[in-house]
Amino acid sequence: MSIFDDLARRLGPIPDRETPVPHGARHFVTGAPLDPPFPAGTERVLFGMGCFWGAERKFWQAGEGVYVTAVGYAGGTTKNATYDDVCTGRTGHAEVVLVVYDPARMSFDSLLRIFWESHNPTQGMRQGNDVGTQYRSVIYTSTPAQLAAAQASKALYQQVLTRAGYGPITTEIMPAPPFYYAETYHQQYLAKNPDGYCGLGGTGVSCPVGTGAG
Repeated sequence: MSIFDDLARRLGPIPDRETPVPHGARHFVTGAPLDPPFPAGTERVLFGMGCFWGAERKFWQAGEGVYVTAVGYAGGTTKNATYDDVCTGRTGHAEVVLVVYDPARMSFDSLLRIFWESHNPTQGMRQGNDVGTQYRSVIYTSTPAQLAAAQASKALYQQVLTRAGYGPITTEIMPAPPFYYAETYHQQYLAKNPDGYCGLGGTGVSCPVGTGAG
């Protein structure tokens, strides 16, 4: 535990905020509404894979089957946390991407493959040089079928990562806790700032999810 982590633990959690942070109304790239209600038949999932700027771009670029993406915070204790709150390590939240997709046009396996191949899921509370609880790897699901598929994909990817010399996957997989939208400037950040920071770095190991390979 670092000195910073120890200080955060001793200070305790940050209290809830009653008012959500302003996050904008529409997706900067597609124009789709960021808030529900979303179209009938769509499903939601939350992915955390390090800094959410680069992670969100991976999913809005995934194809027309993705209806909308947004970034925010989930998995912690502070309601309506701000970015500054999360950066203290005292909220327990991960930086996550909300992906709303049409399963008739975009398979969940395809989203899982993007998730696994776009970061290193064996690093615990970090992703590359980004260190802290907010950068941990997570999949927060919204249906029992998603949960089962995510768990199966983890087991399958662990096999190929182990053969490639990597350690245990540390990804947290569970039904989705409350999602809190991040501030407007974080939404679709790399579309607004094309030269902005992106810390994503995969393992280079292909994920066989949905391919029939193992």
